[in-house]
Amino acid sequence: MSSIDALPARGRRLLLRGAAAAGVVAAVPRSAWAQAAGAAFPARPIRLVVPSAAGGAPDAICRVMGNELATALGQPIVIDNKPGAGGAIGMAEVARALPDGYTLGYGNVVTLAINKSLYSRLPYDPDTLTSVALLGTVQNALVVRKELAVGSVQELIAYARAHPGRLTMGSAGNGTTGHLGGELFKSLTGTFITHVPYRGSPQAIQDLIGGQIDLMFDNLSSIAPHVKDGRVKALGVSGARRSPVFPQLPTIQEGGVKGYETTAWGGIVGPKGLPADIVTRLNQEINRILGTPSVRTRYGAMAFETMASPPNLLRTMAQIETPRWAEVIRRSGAKVE
Repeated sequence: MSSIDALPARGRRLLLRGAAAAGVVAAVPRSAWAQAAGAAFPARPIRLVVPSAAGGAPDAICRVMGNELATALGQPIVIDNKPGAGGAIGMAEVARALPDGYTLGYGNVVTLAINKSLYSRLPYDPDTLTSVALLGTVQNALVVRKELAVGSVQELIAYARAHPGRLTMGSAGNGTTGHLGGELFKSLTGTFITHVPYRGSPQAIQDLIGGQIDLMFDNLSSIAPHVKDGRVKALGVSGARRSPVFPQLPTIQEGGVKGYETTAWGGIVGPKGLPADIVTRLNQEINRILGTPSVRTRYGAMAFETMASPPNLLRTMAQIETPRWAEVIRRSGAKVE
């Protein structure tokens, strides 16, 4: 597994303090839900809600974990894509579900941290969701259509300043790290670039390849294959360090944008009140799966960096990242009613 350097900087100290909890699990009684059902968990298929479109990075990440977790638990894991409203539609379904372990969700930086400040009203409360396990982190890449006459971050900035409003920036949707990472870039560079939101990353990528939009900030997990085959040009990555998938690519900070750093992250959550024994079982299995060579290889090919974690790490990361993204939203003026 990767080092803790893959985490956003603000999360590293807290992870170190709580890391011992990842490998120490106290014995707990069977949950009331399992007792009521008369069977040990799980006794039937589990639904995993992915609050974004099929084919995007979260979908691919969850399908890898879902297949492995199904084998470990002896029950199918049914992926249920529920895109829309910045993930709020899918997360609302998770929040409304019975806390019996048979409805889980993929919670990420958008649904657990960003949406709190982006939306005036949410159909779910991110703070009430049960944190189960971090799956990993992924950087975004700044990519442009291959015909655009820029070859570096600084050349893109110069072009944008010379042609204010002409460039179009696609994203997987309002409030995604691609959208707000782009807004942060614009704020730090004093550029005016028109945002074009899509309902998911796949369509935005196709329009970038086709030349309908000029640039994107998108998860390396979904954009990497198109960079490798030359259909789009990558100018930099969003994190504090270079990606092992594209070590030749500078960070956007190295490209001259001081203070630029964004990292996407995500993991498994459940509804409020998910029993401790179910959380423990799922956390143990997920951590074991993340350590297997085959899963590390598949996730590594997606530029998704994984590590074992205590159950509460997702909640901690959300608490750390919420005020940071709130400031980006405030500075950009982005808001969804």
